[in-house]
Amino acid sequence: MADVPKWKLDGDWFDVCKCNIPCPCEFAQTPTFGDCDGILVWHVRKGTYGDVALDGLSVLALGYFKGNIWAGAKATMGIFIDERANTQQREALQTIFGGQAGGWPGQFAQNIAEVRGIEFAPIEFEVAGDLASWRASIPGKAEAKAEALSGPTTAPGQRVQTVNPPGSEVGGPNAVATWGTATVDRADAFGFKWNRSGQSSKHIPFAWSGPG
Repeated sequence: MADVPKWKLDGDWFDVCKCNIPCPCEFAQTPTFGDCDGILVWHVRKGTYGDVALDGLSVLALGYFKGNIWAGAKATMGIFIDERANTQQREALQTIFGGQAGGWPGQFAQNIAEVRGIEFAPIEFEVAGDLASWRASIPGKAEAKAEALSGPTTAPGQRVQTVNPPGSEVGGPNAVATWGTATVDRADAFGFKWNRSGQSSKHIPFAWSGPG
């Protein structure tokens, strides 16, 4: 950690996964079917790693785990890093998301047992300003789309949210998870392959910093 500069990332995270709505993992419980696989996406709205700017870059991961991830279960993942990143930006993102730079990603990395690979790829990312929808894709590798959850008693324009969830994937406290329904959840990379829709999705903004 002595060689890690001060860094800070603010942005959006979301996932689409195989769990029923709402995904029990967000409540620090065992997944709906006992195991879970899905797509996780992080988009940096504003970020720096020392003197390296990271604004507008994204990271996308495919992951699988069995059991409760918050009670000792370990995940297997494959990671894509935004190919638009230059050499310094790529190194910064790998250091942060690999856990070596501390902060929340350093804690989350303790839940990962295996990384099948890291590739650089074109990542498309979009989140509606009113959180009505969110999406990300890598051509031929992964596609994730979701629409905000609604129902017969949901007021128009208002979102279904959980405040301070006990299993927030971006850390906490005071995280705000906005629930959605996955309309596309498709992956074919790193030995993972699935294609489904209609299951759980959630969006959470993140604000991380390090070292420490």
